[in-house]
Order: sequence, then C-alpha cells, then structure tokens
Amino acid sequence: MLHRHPFLSLLTGGYLAFVAWLTLTPQPIGADDEQLILRALDALHRRGYAESVDYARLEFLANIALFVPIGMFLLLLLGAGQWWLAGIGSFALTVAIETAQRQIPGRVSDDRDLLANTVGGLIGIAVALVLTAPATLRRRRRRRVPATAR
Repeated sequence: MLHRHPFLSLLTGGYLAFVAWLTLTPQPIGADDEQLILRALDALHRRGYAESVDYARLEFLANIALFVPIGMFLLLLLGAGQWWLAGIGSFALTVAIETAQRQIPGRVSDDRDLLANTVGGLIGIAVALVLTAPATLRRRRRRRVPATAR
C-alpha cells in the first residue's frame, strides 16, 4: 500500500505528524488566545454571522475539521473497498490521542473530542468516496470485461 502511493504516504505522514504535534504537546490555549477567539466570534455575531456558534461549538467543529483529511487520506491509502477499515482507523487514532492526552500536563481528554474526531474522519471518508467514485466504477467495469473483448 505505502510503496504504491509514496507521495500520498508522505503527505499522510506529514499531516499525522502535524496532528500529533497539535494534540499531544502541552500547548493549551492561553487566556490571550481565548480572548482573541472570543472577540472574533463576537465580531461575527454583531454582523449577524455564525450567531449559534459559541466557543464550545467552535472547538467541536474544529475537531471535526481536523480529522476530515485523516479520513480522506486513510481511504485513499486503503482503497474504496476498505472504507470501513479507514473508519476504524480514524476511531482508533482518536482513542489513542485521547488516551495519551490523559498523561500530558495541560491537556484534557474529552469524550466530545472522541465523537467530533470520529465524525470528522467519517466525513472525510464520505468525501473521498464521492470524489473517487468515477475512477472506482471505471476500474470495476474494466475488471468485468473479459480480456478477449477488449
């Protein structure tokens, strides 16, 4: 799998390293960062945008967005027929991150993150399935046509 897709494997590894840095290093959002985010949300709300999004919902949506590429990468590496394995991989990666965060000072393990990350991975899998459907269907048609008929 990895040798057939070296660039995709490298890209996936790089993104996973970014996610590991983001989720497994003791770098909680400071008070100044949180105030900046709250001011940005307040500015959006005053203009009538994203009025239903508060800080907790924004964090939940960010966790979903963080895992969409992981679902896509796993599906592309494993193939459309292994979509379920990509889903299990997204969930397993989330469980590993949340378990590791319990041991990291300044990090908080949260069941909502488990849900958000898994949903993000599944969304990524669905997006990748839709984008790769034409190529998958062409390959399946080619396999069904006998070699003598080509």
